[in-house]
Amino acid sequence: MNIFVCVSQVPDTATRIKPAADGKSIDRTDVNYILNPYDEIAVEQALRVKEAAGGEVCVISAGDDSVLNTIRKALAMGADKAVHLKTDADFDGFAAARAVAAYLKTANADLIFTGKESVDSNSGQFSTFLAALLGINVVNIVVKLEISGTQVKAEREIEGGKELVETTLPAVISCQKGLNEPRLPTLKGIMASKTKKPEEIAFSGGPSSTVITELSKPPAKPAGKIVGSDVTAVPALVELLHNEAKVI
Repeated sequence: MNIFVCVSQVPDTATRIKPAADGKSIDRTDVNYILNPYDEIAVEQALRVKEAAGGEVCVISAGDDSVLNTIRKALAMGADKAVHLKTDADFDGFAAARAVAAYLKTANADLIFTGKESVDSNSGQFSTFLAALLGINVVNIVVKLEISGTQVKAEREIEGGKELVETTLPAVISCQKGLNEPRLPTLKGIMASKTKKPEEIAFSGGPSSTVITELSKPPAKPAGKIVGSDVTAVPALVELLHNEAKVI
């Protein structure tokens, strides 16, 4: 089985993000980048499918040379090989999907895993874009997965509950937290990843379809008010909630 995993690098969720001087991007000074946590779940699920059904796992990532660290993390987890869609330009999810689809159209992919979303943009659109461009099935936000031959049974999260979906391969599966617990790279895996040279291909996704016009921090919260310390403050509190905060 030919299994592919699309991975991206994102700022560490513990990093303090600051807008850059241009007001349209982030200041990358001292920003630590990591493998997107949802993509880490996708890598783990790909490895589990390989262990159960055989095949090969290939990770794909787009960006400049800095994404090689992200690729090496996935290789250290146990992926067999990697593809680096190289570009120094900024791109959005649709441009990334076009580039990945252009490669996969010649790769005879059976199963493609992605994370539910990247924790920087949180758009959650990439997997659907990719499936549409490839003309194959997609199941998003998957928390349970069973694959038997070409048959796929998935449980996915929806608002207020869960939905059971059956489909067939080839398919794109986007992974949600709870699907699995990603393994930690072993020393053997880390050493092996250093011998696996990613295939480098020019990014072919074209320009982005979205334009960031402004990036800024949210306004600071106003100072709180203390209207009293016992039940006598209730009328004043209700008045403020109704007339000033306008929440009741």
